[in-house]
Amino acid sequence: MSTIRPSSGPELMLPGLREVYAAFVREADALPALPGPLEAEAWASARLGALEAAAPHAQGARAALGDLITCLHAAATPGARAFLRALAAIGPVAGRRAAGRAADGLGDVPAAPWEGSLGRVVPGQVWLIQEGPLDGDRLVCEFRYEDAGTRGLHAAAVRLGHGDAPSEVVIVGDVPALMAAARQAMQAELCVVQPHDPAAVGPRLRAALNNAEPLPEACYPAMALARHRVSLLP
Repeated sequence: MSTIRPSSGPELMLPGLREVYAAFVREADALPALPGPLEAEAWASARLGALEAAAPHAQGARAALGDLITCLHAAATPGARAFLRALAAIGPVAGRRAAGRAADGLGDVPAAPWEGSLGRVVPGQVWLIQEGPLDGDRLVCEFRYEDAGTRGLHAAAVRLGHGDAPSEVVIVGDVPALMAAARQAMQAELCVVQPHDPAAVGPRLRAALNNAEPLPEACYPAMALARHRVSLLP
């Protein structure tokens, strides 16, 4: 297993985080064994969220992302390649091209079986769930992987509070269960569930997820993946 020694390795912009990057490289060894692209994207999003949450400012987050890409390329393991492909698909826009080039440079390293599906999703139905005047709006945006049918169904669920500030951001793997629970709550008059216009939701969620600072800590793990998904809405 390849590792990055704290005292050596590629030149980094933030060398004080070398051990953090090395830990991510080690953890990525488990990535190719994940069952599908959604699990891989959620895994990568959680690591990106940890970097974003710890960064003192946007410039620091970009520097950490660049360092991480450099370390993954240097590691040249199947997990590092999978992580780079996930970053190229759903990571911050500023780093996607660099991550893709780094992954291309690992052409001899085995690819994860789901590599070609990363980020290749199409939007579906959008639902508005309103539980009460103090709970804000919960927007549930469905997506499917291309050519995966119902197997690829999942959703980005975002709760917006006062001023459209995100208070909850999660990726839902079992959409039918979520919507069944919401409809049961609606029958008990605990909430309202109704279809919503994706063309109205897209700009609203993009503004909320891209401009919110700081975020509730629990939002960070799903943030990168949710931002990617809402970028695909009209």
